[in-house]
Amino acid sequence: MSSQVQSSDPRAKDQHASAAERSPLEASAEAIHFLNSLGKEELQMLFFSETLAMVSNTGEPQGELTIEVQSGKLKDKFDVVSHYPFVHASCRGFMDKTICGNSVRGYLSWNLRTIEQHSQEFIKFHILPMERKMSLLKEEDQLVMNRSIKEGEEVKTEVTFIPWDSTVGFISEAANLLLLRVMAWRQMVPNNARFLALDTEGKLCYSTYQALGSQTIQVDRQQAEVFIVEQTVHSDQGIPTSCQFYLLSDGHLAKRIQVGSPSYCLITKMPSLREEDEMEPHPVFKKKPLMWEEDMELYSKFLDRKPADVVTFAAEYFGPFAMHRPPSPALRSSDPRSPFRTLHTESS
Repeated sequence: MSSQVQSSDPRAKDQHASAAERSPLEASAEAIHFLNSLGKEELQMLFFSETLAMVSNTGEPQGELTIEVQSGKLKDKFDVVSHYPFVHASCRGFMDKTICGNSVRGYLSWNLRTIEQHSQEFIKFHILPMERKMSLLKEEDQLVMNRSIKEGEEVKTEVTFIPWDSTVGFISEAANLLLLRVMAWRQMVPNNARFLALDTEGKLCYSTYQALGSQTIQVDRQQAEVFIVEQTVHSDQGIPTSCQFYLLSDGHLAKRIQVGSPSYCLITKMPSLREEDEMEPHPVFKKKPLMWEEDMELYSKFLDRKPADVVTFAAEYFGPFAMHRPPSPALRSSDPRSPFRTLHTESS
């Protein structure tokens, strides 16, 4: 037996839209300033893929986490193709011998505003399997959120419309993965920055980041220094959830710990750390005087090409460009014409 609860009718749309408009939540000026400081060249340095192993607190392997950031293409309603950062992350493993996993795919603007995102989470319980899906899509002046929850055969769906202006400083799941790489690259977290995020129920709430300092850990028999950032999502309807990210200097994730979880993610192979490309200055070629008289090779070429009669050579060379020169005959004559213009004397 299946049932559906859907809020996509006009009345529900108005209710969701008005609720979003009444929302007092706003990102702090520090958070907005940090996002506006991002640049295309900086983000492109953070385009790479990585894989971490999921292990239990007792060291038993439980799955794998893969994160990939690359350049993606999107078409607008006029079929114009634009390039955006594309984030794809997936995690699949076991929890208490039960298969579970989640994935997220998202297109972001160059200041990490979410243009489109699709996420999925599932737990295959034997009695009552659960699956959650959510999509975010920018449409005109609003962000449309579709959520569906399937427990066994029962399906509930919900549609929420959020004004686009209310999403300034909003960090989606996909944007969070790239934002963490930026913080690692800059080795800093903006002070007093309060971003917006979605809690597990799809409600807007605050999200904060805190730098916990640096630490040396062992990765693949190598010592590596990591920059630790803790993210906390402050849900209004539940307790805050925190996650700690141990990041290498170029943004690679070395370790991820969700506070209260019986497992964590750990990198197993040390990557080749990326360094900032040093922009070499363009070569400057100074104008040098041509001392051809002192260059024996150039001087000899000049003498070889120097005409015996300079005046006649000049008249023959520049003659065709003369404005008052009579047109050449259609048929060549055996009697060569004089290169000099004919002088007409005035009769007295």
